[in-house]
Amino acid sequence: MQAPLQLIDSRGKYKEVEGNIIGCVTSQDGQYSAFATADGDLWLVDRKNLQQPETWQMLQPHEGGILCLSQDMTPSGFITAGDDNQLLRIIPGKEPELLAKTKRWAEHMVTWFDQSGSACKVAFTVGKQVFLYQDHFDEPVCVLEHESTVSDLTFSKDGKKLVTSYYNGAALWSAADNVGTKIKDFTWKGSHLVVALHPKEEAIVTSMQDHDLHGWRISDGHNMRMSGYPVKVNSLNFSNDGKWLATSGAESVVMWPFFDGGPMGKPPVELPGIPGGYCTIVQFHPVYGDLLAAGFIDGSILLISPDGEKVLPIVLGQDKTFGSITALNFDPSGSVLCFGTEKGVIGLIDLAASE
Repeated sequence: MQAPLQLIDSRGKYKEVEGNIIGCVTSQDGQYSAFATADGDLWLVDRKNLQQPETWQMLQPHEGGILCLSQDMTPSGFITAGDDNQLLRIIPGKEPELLAKTKRWAEHMVTWFDQSGSACKVAFTVGKQVFLYQDHFDEPVCVLEHESTVSDLTFSKDGKKLVTSYYNGAALWSAADNVGTKIKDFTWKGSHLVVALHPKEEAIVTSMQDHDLHGWRISDGHNMRMSGYPVKVNSLNFSNDGKWLATSGAESVVMWPFFDGGPMGKPPVELPGIPGGYCTIVQFHPVYGDLLAAGFIDGSILLISPDGEKVLPIVLGQDKTFGSITALNFDPSGSVLCFGTEKGVIGLIDLAASE
């Protein structure tokens, strides 16, 4: 297999493994990165060994596939949920630890830390329910009940609220009082797939089954519709300052303005993309708001400034065996970018490395 071009050649490494990569994440302390496959393999990479793919370790923690992956409450750990209805704590060098056993699959999971790392919350979906844990996994502090299966969830920036999406709408919940109080329902007929919360809690946006985005202004519930996508939007991400919402679903990276009265009445900005393909995943840099990582169906990854004037090719997917970018994530400091593809390629790029 011919090596991909550009920044990964000098600052990163990649490895071909088996199975579609469904998620990648770096531990809270930045020491380890994990890559999960739908087939049930979990690959662990010690940042010290980023340039030695032969040292990357593979585990099979579940009986069956892995459904979701997130950071753990421990600094160096991860949490996985699998086909076996188990949630496991994975700490490199230790045996997997059973955290919870669910009646149905846990399909979506998110973790929130405060800036000091002293407080942590984990929430995951099981059918129509969301289980919320805080600081430890003894018992859930609350269970949030929904009318239909929960399709996605995300914490607010301060961890005090949780947003969920489901069929015919979304909901804003309090995650601060540990009793799961619902703050507000937001309704719109149809299947809502992915949800994003504005960093300043001004708006909620979801992607729809019919290739549109739907949003609500939180203050008054005013509806917003953003359309024109050729394919389904599977990835939404707000910039740290809340000015831009980056989305997949088009040949270019579509950016909706959330300032000066936008997005309603204002056209989106289209950042450079890959001709003949479309964007599959977007992720803003956790520290520098002027950088956006975008993955594409041909295996390419670009690092782009929101004005589109600066474009840095991380990977140029000229080799079709790479497959579509299905996972993309920065470490907490933003110095390492991890990615995975549908054809089982995993990689890391050290953005802080000296030439």
